[in-house]
Amino acid sequence: MPASLFAIFSSVLNVALGFLVRSIIVKFVTFFALFFIVHEFVLVIAAQLPSGGTVSSGLAALPSSVWYFLDLFGFSLGFPAVVSAFALRFIIRRIPVIG
Repeated sequence: MPASLFAIFSSVLNVALGFLVRSIIVKFVTFFALFFIVHEFVLVIAAQLPSGGTVSSGLAALPSSVWYFLDLFGFSLGFPAVVSAFALRFIIRRIPVIG
């Protein structure tokens, strides 16, 4: 009887370790590699982007009549949201599994 109990225990341990290695560890390594690549990619892209000073100086040159309509349409709220959405879409499309 103890030999069959050992065989059952060995089989259960083998299945559990197989699940751990095939499912959890491989997925963890894969997603960590994806996270690291995307993280470093974002840092490189952020270093290449121009500073906000050029945008500020360009918007400062607008006359007050244009600012009236920009404020009326909510430009100060909408423009940063649209730029952030485009940047996020760009980053998400670069992830191999999702994009």
